[in-house]
Amino acid sequence: MAASSSPEDLRRSRILSSKLYFDVPPSKVPLIYSSDYNISFLGMEKLHPFDSSKWGRICQFLASEGVLDKSCIIEPEEASKEDLLVVHPDKYLDSLQSSSTVAKILVVGGSVLAAKLAKERGWAINVGGGFHHCSADEGGGFCAYADISLCIHFAFVRLNISRVMIIDLDAHQGNGHEVDFSNDKRVYILDMYNSEVYPLDLVSRRYINQNIEIPSGTITDVYLKKLDEALEVAKQKFDPELVVYNAGTDILDRDPLGCLKISPEGIIKRDEKVFAFAREKGIPILMLTSGGYMKSSARVIADSIINLFSKQLIHMSGTQGIAETGS
Repeated sequence: MAASSSPEDLRRSRILSSKLYFDVPPSKVPLIYSSDYNISFLGMEKLHPFDSSKWGRICQFLASEGVLDKSCIIEPEEASKEDLLVVHPDKYLDSLQSSSTVAKILVVGGSVLAAKLAKERGWAINVGGGFHHCSADEGGGFCAYADISLCIHFAFVRLNISRVMIIDLDAHQGNGHEVDFSNDKRVYILDMYNSEVYPLDLVSRRYINQNIEIPSGTITDVYLKKLDEALEVAKQKFDPELVVYNAGTDILDRDPLGCLKISPEGIIKRDEKVFAFAREKGIPILMLTSGGYMKSSARVIADSIINLFSKQLIHMSGTQGIAETGS
């Protein structure tokens, strides 16, 4: 018994016994959402410009445009304490106490499941998630649970994956996952962010494989050019079996926390470039919607998903995905 009680063995045991991975019928689309995502979400509903029903509105837009049948959406399971202990120590979970909400735990379950669906279908989108400021031991910036780290550890064990690329294009540095994978050569991190805003974490910047710092006020053309260059470098540097794409819309012009000047069309083009990168290499990709603090964010995300559909980078019916369609 003692021989099987190492931290890694315990982590593996928890992952293998988890109910967060479950079989999804082919009729469902690999788009994950629960109406409970919108309940008192992380305190962000108190921010004046924040749309606390953002996630539900994304799905409404997709349905109204005829791109998505709501009956095809996948609802995740709620992460149990045993699931959260895969990354977070007991001491940290106890410190959260009553601040832990159903919404946050459900979104974690959605991010974990998204990796499984991406591997099966070629792509998956969790309409939520991307809590990239939370590491195993510390939360921050509205992020209480490390859903990115959790989904990757589940993928290592359950999907037999050993190389993961995180492409973090939220306006803010993803210091949480950077700390968690600081010494893990299985994970390659490309992070392009505004270096003049939160979290200003100089220590975790050392753990970024491709560190692209951009200043406040960066405009769309400059941003997309830097992204093209970054993806070209990433293509040469690392050969992943899964891409975790943190697709924050807080890079939008006038977002109060991102302080960048990217147009809605720029975000649509950004997402297209990342999905095309994965498609070209035949790599499963999962997208998390992450930060975005304006009421216009939901429409922009929906328009971006519609664009991915129209460009045949994702498919909203059946099991066909990017890995099956080829380049």
